[in-house]
Amino acid sequence: MSRLQPPKAVLKLCAVACLMVGRTSSARCLFDALLQRWPDDGYALASRAHLLAQAGQTDTALVDTQRLVHLSPNNGRAWFNHAYLLEALGRWPEALLAFSRSTELAPELDRAWYGQALVLIRLQRHEEAVAALQRQTALQPMSPHGWYQLARLHADRGDSGQALQIISHLRGFEPGVAAQLQRETGLNLQATRG
Repeated sequence: MSRLQPPKAVLKLCAVACLMVGRTSSARCLFDALLQRWPDDGYALASRAHLLAQAGQTDTALVDTQRLVHLSPNNGRAWFNHAYLLEALGRWPEALLAFSRSTELAPELDRAWYGQALVLIRLQRHEEAVAALQRQTALQPMSPHGWYQLARLHADRGDSGQALQIISHLRGFEPGVAAQLQRETGLNLQATRG
């Protein structure tokens, strides 16, 4: 007698339910089963890659994201996830290409601009990093991360005026980050106001 196998939708639903109750290893097994039967399922590939990355298995997760961008070459979010893993592995030139592809396909994805900027900083391509951070902060003006990196870049390049403007801006909604930048850069807003 042949054993009936559950349909794809049931396996996905079970995997999602496992994730909702914190049973990640069970969800991982279900995604493995899904991918054994349907190796090109984008949802299962992305989900398993995420679980693998969370478990510190970045190299293995990268295999899934590589397959996903091969299957969906016009998916900006898939390229972002792939770039993120490449960055985590220190593969800067490849990460930059993947982040660039992500921002090209999904220009509204602020995290891709931020990741691209971080890689550009690592590669000492500061002018391009400034442009990427400006794009990221325009998309996500209340997030301190891009502003922090932008202020650091300006300070490191000797443009204290721009760095102070950003510190002043941050003071309005992230005073802790503004204070941290003042400590790290040695720039003082009080001295410029006197």
